[in-house]
Amino acid sequence: MISMGSLFSRQSAPLLGIDISSSSVKLVELGRGKSGALVLERCAIEPLEQGWITDGNIEKFDEVADALRRLVKKSGTRTRNVALALPPSAVITKKITLPGDMSERDLEAQVESEAIQYIPFSLDEVSLDFCVVGPSKNAPGDVDVLIAASRKEKVQDRQGLAEAAGLKAVVVDIESRASRLAVGRLIEGLPNRGVDCLVALFEMGAFATSVQVIRNDDVLYDRDQSFGGAQLTQLIVRQYGFSTEEAESKKRNGELPYDYQTAVLRPFIDSIAQEIGRALQFFFTSTPHNRVDHIMLAGGSAPLQGLAEAVTKQTGFACSVVNPFDGMEIGGSVRLKKMVREAPSYLTSCGLAMRRFLQ
Repeated sequence: MISMGSLFSRQSAPLLGIDISSSSVKLVELGRGKSGALVLERCAIEPLEQGWITDGNIEKFDEVADALRRLVKKSGTRTRNVALALPPSAVITKKITLPGDMSERDLEAQVESEAIQYIPFSLDEVSLDFCVVGPSKNAPGDVDVLIAASRKEKVQDRQGLAEAAGLKAVVVDIESRASRLAVGRLIEGLPNRGVDCLVALFEMGAFATSVQVIRNDDVLYDRDQSFGGAQLTQLIVRQYGFSTEEAESKKRNGELPYDYQTAVLRPFIDSIAQEIGRALQFFFTSTPHNRVDHIMLAGGSAPLQGLAEAVTKQTGFACSVVNPFDGMEIGGSVRLKKMVREAPSYLTSCGLAMRRFLQ
């Protein structure tokens, strides 16, 4: 029997957005103020050891579940419903066009029929869902529908992790969709509310960087690049002889030797700027486009001093560091300075938390 509803489910009750990456688990809880503005109620990060999560797969279930329990306790939340996400590599997506007057039941039947063509394994083995994106631009009266499918065990791993931490997974999304939902608010802050702007979003993880080029909610380009913040940690290890754990801790807490800026950080920033330039060249050579209007940087390495300026110098395009909480009210339990410093890391978890308000 086909499993509908495990992806893209909607929930209006209090909801935690929890992002599970290779280096940490991150939690965001949002509310609404009296004015209707979004309120950041809570945010927290708990680090994971290398190898616990590999390529989106949970390799050390008990250890990650323990970290998730610590994260929830640290945040102080009482909310138990959570939105989680799978990496894009674990999900097959396909956009199709269907008649706009179809009933929900007819849509489900048509989605199942269409899915058979695109999924390389039995539908009994998948969690399948769909959402109506909106009116079709090319066929008046029709609607665009996004189909998403993932192996059941991938979804069940996430659900089981939530249950082990005393939580209930009510939404399983796709990481890239969640980050686009969060960054959409920021794109609206660009000139002309970001209409027709080509925005290149770089989310820098520990071991890989995802690149999405977005225009008017459409993804023109989506690719992973093999560079990330863990390279900086390894440079610190080689330069100073620290263990990996020591290097990561000292990097987070700003406790590195006096020559760190010139001997390690500056060359790393220049290298990352060059990698971003190369990634954009891949986009330009594989599409009709030869420029972007704005570059946005997210992830743990995004706030590194001088990185945005180095990217602008390297590429010639405007660049900024993402704060997904820009324009939100900040709740009393949030440590403001810490939040501002870590904000770029919360992009995906913020997008997941925003799922609470989708109708």
